[in-house]
Amino acid sequence: MSNMENQGPLWEVFIQSKAGQPFKHAGSVHGYDKEMAIENARDVYTRRGEGIALWVVPSSEIVAVSASESNSFFEPADDKIYRHPTFYTLPEGVKQM
Repeated sequence: MSNMENQGPLWEVFIQSKAGQPFKHAGSVHGYDKEMAIENARDVYTRRGEGIALWVVPSSEIVAVSASESNSFFEPADDKIYRHPTFYTLPEGVKQM
């Protein structure tokens, strides 16, 4: 039997530590369905009150750019100056953008 058959598929866990803050990747858990995955994530990653909200996402659904593709994928768009923040003028009252 494979690991998946014994424990269920792998799920990635994201935790929000405070309201309004972004969710951050905390780790992974196994679970046969979303309910089991969320319970396992709660038990493993929020035992000490580390978060107020959880996301679980099947690992198989995550799409990524590999390191070998990153140079061309993240290539700067120097020919599109309007994408640079220096193209815009900030209103007087705005301190930070």
